[in-house]
Amino acid sequence: MLRSTATAAILALSATGAMADPATYTLDPSHSQILFSYDHLGFSTTYGMFSGFEGEIQFDEDDPAASSVSVSMPVTEMFTGWEARDAHFLSEDFFNAIADGQPIDPERNMVTFESTSIEVTGDETANITGNLTMNGITQEVVLDTSLNGMGPNPINQTPTIGFDATTTIKRSDFGVGAFAPAVSDEVEVQISLEAMQPEA
Repeated sequence: MLRSTATAAILALSATGAMADPATYTLDPSHSQILFSYDHLGFSTTYGMFSGFEGEIQFDEDDPAASSVSVSMPVTEMFTGWEARDAHFLSEDFFNAIADGQPIDPERNMVTFESTSIEVTGDETANITGNLTMNGITQEVVLDTSLNGMGPNPINQTPTIGFDATTTIKRSDFGVGAFAPAVSDEVEVQISLEAMQPEA
């Protein structure tokens, strides 16, 4: 998804030559994670994560800036390592996602990201701008992204691509700003994604 002036990595993805069609990569849910962290009352940093989610990368090797990424996950799949905190996040104080143990509105409580533009900033870096929808609210965010690698997976030889990205969001922008600023409004997000071309 990112331009590399040292073209060996890109050529390793495809032997089709110039003007190849964009390649589709499906996220590997077992090796893709989204971590988030926030300051709790100035005493500690609390962490949570999403994993096992779905997504797709359209990689254009001839024009990396024309590539795209989309990701979706239910907020109910959020995991913080403390069941009571998970339940609190899904309560009326925050996402209002669960009632009587069941999701209230699964479609509304999907977290999605759809890229809208990519600015290539270096050999293996880019800023990916896109629409993040959470709690039924959509805001534009920018992901500071680094290419980790691309080429045949050494285990099964499947064409694979992976990257890390970071961003900072304000949870109040998405209507989940309870207890701010004592509990920090800003949430740091770290993303690591691995995706593979589907078998023909």
